[in-house]
Amino acid sequence: MRSRRPSSSTDDGDPEPASPLDGGDYNYSTSAAISSTTKPDVTTPISKEKMEEPRGYRRVKARSFWACSISTLCVTILSALTMVAIVHSFQSRQCDVKGCIKTYMSPAYAPLVNFDTEHTRFASKYKPRGVPVLFIPGNAGSYKQVRSMAKEGARQWAELVQVNPGIEESGRHKLDFFTVDFNEDITAFHGQTLLDQAEYLNDAVAYILSLYHDARKSTLDSDLPDPSSVIIVGHSMGGIVARTMLTMPNYQLNSVNTIITLSTPHARAPVSFDEQIVSTYTHINDYWRKSYSAEWAPYNPLFYTTLISIAGGSLDTVVPSDYANVASILPETNGFTVFTSSIPDVWVSIDHLAILWCNQLMKVLIGSLLDIVDVKRPGQTKSRPDRMRVFKKWYLTGMEDNAIKTLPQETPSTLLTLEDISQSMIPQGERLVIRELGQSPKPRAYLMPIPATTGTAGARFTLLTNRNLEHVQDDHLKVLLCSMFSSTPSQTAQSFPMNMDLSGDGSGSTKLACKLAGSDVIHLPASTKDSQYPFDQSSPFSYLQYDFGDIYEHQFVAVVDSAATPTTGWAVGEFVYRNAQKMQANTSLTGLLVDGLHVTLASNRHLVQELTIPAIHSSLLTWKLSFQPQSCRNLEPLFQPILRQYISEPYESKYFVNVKNADIHFHGSAPFMPQALKPGPHRGLSLQFWSDPTCNAPVDVTLKFDPWGSLGKLVMRYRTIFAAFPLLMVASVSRKQFREYNSRGRFISFNEGLDIMIAQTLPVTLVVFSTLAAYFAIVNAVPSSPMSQNRRHNRETTKAEYARNDLLIGLQDPFFWFLAPLFALVSLGVVVVVNYLVMVILRILMGYYTILDYVSLLNRDKKRSIAAAFVASSPKRRVMTTLVLLSFVAFVVPYQFAYLVACIVQLATTVRALKCAHDNSAGDRHSAQWNFYHYTHSIMILMLWILPINLPVLVVWIHNLAVHWLTPFSSHHNLISIVPFILLVETLTSGKMIPRVTTRLWLVTDILLAFLAFYAGIWGVTYAYRLHHLVNVVVAWLITVHFSKARLTTSGLLELFNDDEEAGGSKQRPE
Repeated sequence: MRSRRPSSSTDDGDPEPASPLDGGDYNYSTSAAISSTTKPDVTTPISKEKMEEPRGYRRVKARSFWACSISTLCVTILSALTMVAIVHSFQSRQCDVKGCIKTYMSPAYAPLVNFDTEHTRFASKYKPRGVPVLFIPGNAGSYKQVRSMAKEGARQWAELVQVNPGIEESGRHKLDFFTVDFNEDITAFHGQTLLDQAEYLNDAVAYILSLYHDARKSTLDSDLPDPSSVIIVGHSMGGIVARTMLTMPNYQLNSVNTIITLSTPHARAPVSFDEQIVSTYTHINDYWRKSYSAEWAPYNPLFYTTLISIAGGSLDTVVPSDYANVASILPETNGFTVFTSSIPDVWVSIDHLAILWCNQLMKVLIGSLLDIVDVKRPGQTKSRPDRMRVFKKWYLTGMEDNAIKTLPQETPSTLLTLEDISQSMIPQGERLVIRELGQSPKPRAYLMPIPATTGTAGARFTLLTNRNLEHVQDDHLKVLLCSMFSSTPSQTAQSFPMNMDLSGDGSGSTKLACKLAGSDVIHLPASTKDSQYPFDQSSPFSYLQYDFGDIYEHQFVAVVDSAATPTTGWAVGEFVYRNAQKMQANTSLTGLLVDGLHVTLASNRHLVQELTIPAIHSSLLTWKLSFQPQSCRNLEPLFQPILRQYISEPYESKYFVNVKNADIHFHGSAPFMPQALKPGPHRGLSLQFWSDPTCNAPVDVTLKFDPWGSLGKLVMRYRTIFAAFPLLMVASVSRKQFREYNSRGRFISFNEGLDIMIAQTLPVTLVVFSTLAAYFAIVNAVPSSPMSQNRRHNRETTKAEYARNDLLIGLQDPFFWFLAPLFALVSLGVVVVVNYLVMVILRILMGYYTILDYVSLLNRDKKRSIAAAFVASSPKRRVMTTLVLLSFVAFVVPYQFAYLVACIVQLATTVRALKCAHDNSAGDRHSAQWNFYHYTHSIMILMLWILPINLPVLVVWIHNLAVHWLTPFSSHHNLISIVPFILLVETLTSGKMIPRVTTRLWLVTDILLAFLAFYAGIWGVTYAYRLHHLVNVVVAWLITVHFSKARLTTSGLLELFNDDEEAGGSKQRPE
């Protein structure tokens, strides 16, 4: 017996009055019964009402499900080829070599549980007495990751004590490493977790400092102050947590004065899927900028804080190393960014996890921390300027323009006595070349006179040797800066700690007061004919570089060969004018891309030559360099050529030894990066060459653009673009579908919508994107003229300028305008492929659904009809189910969980709609059933592209649930963010087709989808979390359209809760 249903439209009668939004009644929840004496009644899901077609509507010929236009096929093929090329380039071209040495240890961990004098009388005996260092793990990181640096800290301190037992008297002390177990919390995707950790750690710092109170009173160190500050080492997001600590209300002023971060994305959030993580980044970066913009120290709470950001380089495929740049948040006086390939004796790129155990880096990191310690101060470290000097010494190459030399601050420590100064003198202007040490039976000194002051402001002294110049006692080669010595009452010959008498038995002698240059030695990777990589385990070369201003007080540079027998070793030294060393290529970027660059280094070149190319500054371009020296004409070369590529902002250098060919890529100007707090002059890429000048042979240097290698550099900079641009395409297709439906009454398939969109809208979209990309790039372009650079350098960046690169694809160079339309095309191809994959999955699920339906049919009473594909549950039950789910969202689960449930339900609804259309209207592709399927399919595709934005927070919630299921989840309980989705999905489960909108209100749907597409393209990458809310608005409007025919009367609302228990507690849709 069938239930009665009100007729909304009949074949012979007139339709009932339409709603204000509707041009007719389009309820596509029909049921058709097939009666037979031998077969069971089969009830199909869509009602008997036929869809009214507008007058003059002519049915088009049905097309295949899988059909697509030639233009769609071409776009998909182009997109696929581009993606393959990009991925292949990323994996195999312009890749750095891994060269880290593992750090081995046997760690032990001691949990601190407030075990003090209340529990044991030995508490003071075993309290920590070193300098506290707190390690903060990163996203999903473990507290055990501290083991490598703790092991290296213990080893280096033991060596220092062994060499100098009284080292503690100078204020140096060991390091006490603390770490925190966050249960591998996921902080990159959830801002509230980041804030929770920061608040927790401020309390932990207070507790750590309390462990040192009175700990030294019973020891010989009782006169030392109690520590008032800790050193923090943060990995990845742990570095952001460290910076956030200083902005929290429970932060104790100056309780953190030194922060070292490893692979930390300081400049911007690695992903923008969570609103709170984006707002937290904005807050802490604004706080740091505002603090360092203060003119007076009392108004700067971070005045005594130093921050060193260490980036791993291109091997880090987790966090873009461009984001490690701190130039936008603090000045050079308080910190800097350095890449591991630049750090002396490291010289290697390091991936995201290896940066915690790379032995080369751990040695430098611990050495710098031990060097800044001063337990005689309450902060346990040296003053801020002294700390910055130490960090620059350990982490920078020493060849930077702002490099500080220690020799001018030293006093003469060596008295050098020579027999005949004229015999040791190198004529001014000539080069010193020592091909082998110990050629003379007795020690010999070579004196190079320092040029007079007139006209020598640009003079520079350079010396390169394969001997170690830092060891005073053990090496056979020493370099000294000397002046003529005259005895005074305050300084006699006996007052010098070291006396080098090379006068022999001669009566005439000259005495020189000298300073050893070993403290200013710069390490360069050894380059021999067997060298392959700069990180090879071989002794580095020693390089000295002094500008005239550093040595003008002296008269001579003395190079002393003290080897008594022939010894392997060489040295090359010379005075040269800086402008003779440097070359600048003023070729435009277009010229470099087309023709490359060719330079010939003359046969009479200097030891060091430098080539600057201002046009090359982008991190998106890669280059191939060829270095072809001709063979030496006379002798074997002293060393093989060394190449150093570098940029000055941030500090990134990369070395190539025994160089013949080199891949040139770097982290210069990058997409989406904020402006520097105090912008410096733009210099572009610099190439520095060390080659044997005694070869007397020219060298050909060729630089060519590498287009295939450049493709791979798009991956790390633009991988999050696929969270936004595909939604732009989906919204554009949905806009076409709704336009067709509202105007002609047929809801076309997603494939047809793609074809129409590609033919009609895509060209306009590409033109608009190209125009906007070029405009934004011109506005944000890096200035190239010297005058513009000076204006940029002499002013501070305003707050609005920090976000100027957030639009579209974050371009700073107009040359790259084509990337916007390219990414749009690639995203469109991705949408096409995903749509076809979804169609395949739907048909597989439909097959399973058909099998289950058939099995259910065999198990049922033959006389009983199968329930309709779309069975409307009791309205009361549906309301109660929805309220229960919303109550869980309000208090227990995040709305992302409800969104995932809605996606699953929508998938099931789409499968049922497909089966219904296939079973009842297989031959009529323009029927109501197919309209409803196309509609549900389109909604599912739209929801599918929002799902990746919601999944990260859901993962955080599941992780917290796994760690401790009672842990409250204090964010993402906004009901407004999920109610429209739930209502729409619930409505579609009942088989209701959205009514047509034939009035001008159809423009609302059109404008909402158009704005969604526009926003996804312009701001979607930077503010991806907002895309969920924009789609939520679109869905809310669709619900309004759905309910536009509902009669909101008292009787209608009462009827809503009348539970009909037919069909086992659920009532079928009326017939």
